[in-house]
Amino acid sequence: MINTPDKAVPPAGPANPTIVRLENVTLRVRETLLLANTSWRIDKGQHWAIIGPNGAGKTSLVKALTGDVPVVKGAVFPTHDQADAVRAEYVSFEQHQRLIAREEQRDEFRFFSGNLNRITTVHDILSEIDGPAGLKRTDVGAVVARLKINHLLGRGIRALSTGEMRKVQIARVLLKSPEIMILDEPFDGLDESSRQDLARIIDDLMNDTRTVILVTHRQREILPNISHVLAIRDGQVIIQGQRDDILTSPQMEYLYAHEFATSLTIPTTEGMPKGNADTAPEILIRMNHVTVKYDSMTVLDNVSWTMRTGQNWVILGPNGSGKTTLLNLITADNLQAYANEIYLFGRRRGSGESIWDIKERIGMMSSEFQIRYRKPLSAFEVVLSGFFDSVGLFRNASPDQKQTADQWLAVLGIADKSVKIFNQLSYGEQRMILLARSMVKMPQILILDEPYQGLDRTNRQRILDAIDVIGLHSGTDILYVTHYPAEIPACMTHMLRFEKTPSGKYVASQRAM
Repeated sequence: MINTPDKAVPPAGPANPTIVRLENVTLRVRETLLLANTSWRIDKGQHWAIIGPNGAGKTSLVKALTGDVPVVKGAVFPTHDQADAVRAEYVSFEQHQRLIAREEQRDEFRFFSGNLNRITTVHDILSEIDGPAGLKRTDVGAVVARLKINHLLGRGIRALSTGEMRKVQIARVLLKSPEIMILDEPFDGLDESSRQDLARIIDDLMNDTRTVILVTHRQREILPNISHVLAIRDGQVIIQGQRDDILTSPQMEYLYAHEFATSLTIPTTEGMPKGNADTAPEILIRMNHVTVKYDSMTVLDNVSWTMRTGQNWVILGPNGSGKTTLLNLITADNLQAYANEIYLFGRRRGSGESIWDIKERIGMMSSEFQIRYRKPLSAFEVVLSGFFDSVGLFRNASPDQKQTADQWLAVLGIADKSVKIFNQLSYGEQRMILLARSMVKMPQILILDEPYQGLDRTNRQRILDAIDVIGLHSGTDILYVTHYPAEIPACMTHMLRFEKTPSGKYVASQRAM
């Protein structure tokens, strides 16, 4: 592996002063040393993309710029305690998770104070930001206008879609006027239109007064104004330099090189549920004229849809079209299910079934669930919790269940993460663990909401293979949500698509594939 200097960049000087540089640094993430003897220089006017597979060390490198990852060897110049220290700010899934965790903690305070109807709005979290010289109201207004999020100001932060939250996070960072803005996988979970909209915003933010660093798994997400690329694999920088030189380098083939499993088999254990097998009713889900409203906003409008045993459905539609709401009605996470005519496994919702009766027969993986799963358990324990539908592990697993969990970790290529603490893993690694968790009990319905989000090319292919095996050769039927039509598994038999009408409403159409 080669850690090449950026030979194409001219020496720093008055025309292109260095903003920050790392000299022969080695980083420490808990007990692990990463990026040994790495040197990297960011000059004014440069904008960088950091690329590499899951767990390579990308996030650790950019966190060294913010001072959130310790440098145990070498140095960062200027140092973080100097008056001229670089101001670097970070936008990531982890920051999203922290905002939601803080809101949940505030809920506890509101409960004891009797102020249950209070929520934190977008306006609240923008107004709490202090700029370098103090924040003025005009500063907030200018940023809100630039990002076109004025309509979100009164919205509670938990009611935001993934794309909306991403823009709000960027707004919070802009209010701090950083010299370096770090965007970690900003396009994950967004539909094509939202990705293009956010790409235009980010490209516009790249100028001589602000450096943007984009962390991504997908080369196609490297924006036009990105001037330089740094590639990481296995905790080492393998190449860095000007964009065109790096992206055409033969070393890029090595970056994601991996030997895929030639065949996957479904782990089976005596006593495990066998999916729908011979016991499932003919109709798994039926919705008759379902409508979901919040105040004056209609999220689902008169949706009728049926899922039968033996069908695998892909659900498509832009952000805000109602896909996640539809899933939450199925998983008993939306109380408006009881105000609508919805049948699950042959029984109408609200006819006496418990929430656990429903969850026992459904496996689930989504970004919203990942945000809520913050327990300091080992990865193995998180996978085991899938047998009990719990956030945390509060029961003893049987030897058979432990064997099945081990098998799924092996199938997904993450057995080496088994003893790692879950909330200390990278975002992509956490996602792989939660995918294993959703699969262990072989439920009658497996719901996968953007399962590839945050995963590199190798892991996306591994998951695609696993989904196809489950969808074609097990008793489990799949509901699969994606914004990438090219990543629809071959096992899908039917499609439910939400499309926007000229009037601004979303209507659902369905067909066999």
